[in-house]
Amino acid sequence: MERRLVFAVPLDPDVATGGTIYDRRLAEGLRAHGWRVDWLRLPDGFPFPDEAALEATARAFAELPRGTLLLVDGLALGVLPELAREHARRLRLLGLVHHPLGYEEGLDGETAARLVESERAALRWPRRIICTSQTTARTLEERFGVEPTRIAVIEPGTDPAPVARGSGGPEVRLFALGAVIPRKRYDRLVRALGRLRELPWRLAIAGSLDGSPQAKAALERAIAESGVADRVELLGELRGEALEEAFDRADLFVSASSYEGYGMALSEALARGLPIVAVAGGAVADWLPSEAALLVPSEDEEGLVRALARAIGDPALRAHLRKAAIALRVRLPRWPEQIARAEAVLEQELAH
Repeated sequence: MERRLVFAVPLDPDVATGGTIYDRRLAEGLRAHGWRVDWLRLPDGFPFPDEAALEATARAFAELPRGTLLLVDGLALGVLPELAREHARRLRLLGLVHHPLGYEEGLDGETAARLVESERAALRWPRRIICTSQTTARTLEERFGVEPTRIAVIEPGTDPAPVARGSGGPEVRLFALGAVIPRKRYDRLVRALGRLRELPWRLAIAGSLDGSPQAKAALERAIAESGVADRVELLGELRGEALEEAFDRADLFVSASSYEGYGMALSEALARGLPIVAVAGGAVADWLPSEAALLVPSEDEEGLVRALARAIGDPALRAHLRKAAIALRVRLPRWPEQIARAEAVLEQELAH
């Protein structure tokens, strides 16, 4: 039997977000193992598709031959309960959940509740659901009614990377990575740093500025109102050598994200031996070693200020965190082993 996977995604796989990077690395790894992986690019607009997008998606699913192994990214799957039910028997339907749709920041209560109910209904139908963290797996079991036997946890991998050398300057160079969207809470990070203007720091933020006009405006407002425009660089989306250079020049990695299904940017920072200050939202506290990071509860604004002050103001503390990060980075999962785990799940479904 041909080992073929159709991977339905609602975003261009070449876009640099944690979810798309995971999807792309999974596809590339399977292809290297001899799989045929075909992208099924869904229309734009998910998780809020219009009628035309839903109709186009329905046509695309209907055109797949019976028995096709179809993996649907959760950004789309969660709002397709009717299609999931309709094709659950005809296709070998699988889901991939990075984190629940209704847990995204910036949603009003009604919209969040509607997304949770839709995703709960949709997740009844896939044969297996791949999750990117134990935290998400527990959430699906406890709050979405998914049986543990249908869940496979496959965390993102990392690649071997050199230890970051740091800025070598008088100021502590802080680095944050991720698209500027509400959940990343860059405005909260900047406002916290704005209270520490007496300390020597500079912040570089690498991430797309096109994902959320609301989040971009909130970040720009926070920069202006905190009086730190001369200390904050918005680098936009970085890739390849430019991203590696940004990691290499960093002295401290920072994250104020309110919720992470895993936190791939944090694992990339740890892979480079960087000390970290992070809000422990979602899965972060489950895997990020406290020896290498100062972890702050999700809504503890004062705690974030204190942690940043400690890490910026105390070189000995940063050195201690860095030493621990360098020692612990070898425990991070690597992409080859994670691809092998995913392949085992997919082969099991092909055999049935």
